[in-house]
Amino acid sequence: MTMYRSELVEVVRRDPRYAYEAYEFLYAALEHTQKRLGRLPRREAGAETQPVHHVTGRELLDGIRDLALREFGLMARTVFRLWGINRTDDFGEIVFNLVESNLMSKTDEDHRSDFHNVYDLDEALVKDYHIRLDEAD
Repeated sequence: MTMYRSELVEVVRRDPRYAYEAYEFLYAALEHTQKRLGRLPRREAGAETQPVHHVTGRELLDGIRDLALREFGLMARTVFRLWGINRTDDFGEIVFNLVESNLMSKTDEDHRSDFHNVYDLDEALVKDYHIRLDEAD
């Protein structure tokens, strides 16, 4: 059972183009991407304050694609459509909605345009889909 986070409910209320679940998935995809890149934030006291856990828009989009295919398989494109996501730019909108709500941070080098037309969702999630038999996950 998913526990709704009131701060995300408020973000969705302000911008209803995207479903609440799209925001939850984005957080999961961010963590997935950071893990893949070895950039998970350190949680212990006295951890470095540098943004070594930062990922670029392109890196996040690659992680989003990977996690979506792992979690939803060939249904990933359909799930994204149900959530209001039709192009990679939509993930940029979600990210910057979170940034503007102080629920996510960015660097001076991060821009909405980093998410513009990076890949075609139909190509990346449907036409290029393949089952990996060597995965044990």
